[in-house]
Amino acid sequence: MFGWTKEKSQNARIVDATGAYDGAAVGALTGLVAGTKVATAIGWRPVDSIVEGDQVLTFDGGMQTVARIQRKVLWNGTGACPARFWPLEVPAEALGNRETMWLLPEQGLVVESDAAEEFLGDPFALMPAAALEGVRGIARVPMMDLVEVITLYFDEDQVVFANSGALFFCPSAHDIVVDLFKAPTQSPYNKLPMDQAVALAQYIEAEYNENVEPAAQGAMYAVA
Repeated sequence: MFGWTKEKSQNARIVDATGAYDGAAVGALTGLVAGTKVATAIGWRPVDSIVEGDQVLTFDGGMQTVARIQRKVLWNGTGACPARFWPLEVPAEALGNRETMWLLPEQGLVVESDAAEEFLGDPFALMPAAALEGVRGIARVPMMDLVEVITLYFDEDQVVFANSGALFFCPSAHDIVVDLFKAPTQSPYNKLPMDQAVALAQYIEAEYNENVEPAAQGAMYAVA
């Protein structure tokens, strides 16, 4: 459906795609905040309760088995968490989500709207959450408590359902070292570059401000 563009780190060390180094400390930039509920074979469950081997409902592939799970804290350094790692708070109904949710800046999520179809020729678009900053009250917020971040990995790239009404991108579990020595597998998911994602977000907000029909205001789906 979409394609996921994998970015290669310029750091000499191999850095997990879900985080970034900040001196000696590491902060998470992608993943799902603990407490986020995802659709599974036995109903909605907090992502932090999922274990390897569990079945999770995906957008394109039905039930898929979780191949690997990574758990980390949002910020493991001393002192205040740097602003670039702050998650975005999305108020209820801001993008069709049923309840307030928190998104890490580089977490991929799917947005469905008439704006996306007009702008890109497809009603669904996968974008980094940071592109939505400033849209309909969406803003970065400092996290005062220790926040756990969970990343679900599958055999292939997937998009999973969250009970907030979101669709979150989840990466494949292919080992990054192994991937260096073989041709990359083409992913069906393609995340928009930041400039295009920001333009689309502004387009969606302008569409909403023109009081279009609710169905065209933009629904947010989260991809892990």
